[in-house]
Formats: sequence, structure tokens, C-alpha cells
Amino acid sequence: MSITPEALEAEFSLPTAATRLDFLSRRDSGSTDLNTVRDIDDDDWATALKDVDTSLDTYEALELLALGEVVARKAHDSQLIGIRAALRGGAGWDQIGTALGMTPDEAYDAFQDSIARLLDSDSADRARDLAGSRPGR
Repeated sequence: MSITPEALEAEFSLPTAATRLDFLSRRDSGSTDLNTVRDIDDDDWATALKDVDTSLDTYEALELLALGEVVARKAHDSQLIGIRAALRGGAGWDQIGTALGMTPDEAYDAFQDSIARLLDSDSADRARDLAGSRPGR
């Protein structure tokens, strides 16, 4: 089975994907050493557990990578929801751009791109009406 963002995207909501991503990230030691098998003395299991650095197996590491992409995609797609809510609340493109860390024109363009990618034609028309004209015009 290959692990792809597309497969995981259908399986996980944004909060669930972010939670799983956080769990896997915290479990990994961050070491750059290759994973190795160690023999543990059966009589000294408690000490052995304290001495073991947590390291993800290959499946978990690939899942971590794919989940990072899933979270990024889902978070990016949620930008449409946030911008529409801000516009409905009376925010201007200067404020929206600031909240996104971009210029008002870039925010407007990002909104237009999201509309084209994510909405059907009726919803897209309503979102464009809500957006108004390009900032500075």
C-alpha cells in the first residue's frame, strides 16, 4: 500500500489529520541516525525503555510526510471560508491581506483562485459579488 496525500485526504478531516501529524511529530526523536535493532536484556526492560529514543518506522515516517501535505492542503482550502467570513463581517482587503501576511491584491487573487477551484458556478458568482472589485480600484 502506498501512502499518498490523496488517500489520506479522503480519510482524515483537518482536525484529525493535524492531531495525527502532531502525534507522529512528537513521537519522532529527530535523530539523523539510521534505525537499528537493539537487543534488550529481558531482566532490565525498565532501564531499556528509558534509554530508547523514539523513532518512527518507515510507514509512520511516510504517513507523517503525507499528513503534512494533507494538513497544508486542507488549511489552504479553509482560506476561502475565512475570507468569506471576514468579508461578510465587513473586513476590507487591507485587513484580510494583513491577516494572511500578504498584500491586499495578493489576498484578492488568492480568493479568486479559491473560488475557481472550490466552488460551483452559482456559489462562485455569489462569492465574487461579496469580494467586490479589486483593491485600489
